[in-house]
Amino acid sequence: MFRRRSDEAAASATVLEKQDGKTQTRDPQAKKGRPTPKRSEAETNRRTRVTVPKDRKEASRQARERMRSEREKQRQALMDGDERHLPARDKGPVRKFTRDYVDARWSLAEFFLPAAVLILVLSIIKVPALQKLSTLLFLLFFVMVILDFVRLGFGLRKQLAERFAGQNTRGAVAYGLMRILQMRRLRLPKPQVRRGEKP
Repeated sequence: MFRRRSDEAAASATVLEKQDGKTQTRDPQAKKGRPTPKRSEAETNRRTRVTVPKDRKEASRQARERMRSEREKQRQALMDGDERHLPARDKGPVRKFTRDYVDARWSLAEFFLPAAVLILVLSIIKVPALQKLSTLLFLLFFVMVILDFVRLGFGLRKQLAERFAGQNTRGAVAYGLMRILQMRRLRLPKPQVRRGEKP
């Protein structure tokens, strides 16, 4: 019983010795097959190499710093329209064209939220005539916004099919329609074209 275990240990030791012999293929005195890097190159490699901190607090602090700098870059890109640092949902030529197409047009939908607030205030006033008027105005404005959505959606879909034939334009129309609902000065990324300007 004990002998079998000692035999197995001896066999495993010989296997390990063979593996060690296989891993060390190059003679330590032989050339390494590549030139030794210059001191300046070695120092820059050492500086740019990411050092992982040993304590958890330092690691989390560095992660927070990285996230903060990424958010700052994204915020600046949303203001300037810099494509490199935009969020994934705003990147690409299809999304840029969609934004420009929407921003170049007047739309009733962008005034929907201010109009809804005004109609809500009218409905709160305890005058029956004003309450009826507010309900009628809301229904009328809502129908006009829906028609505006349909008009702009069809126009945008047609332009996307012409300009980006064969490319993936999925979700671009919905992206444009959601952008229309925001007032122009509150849109992010900021509009890059003037009203009436062709994208």
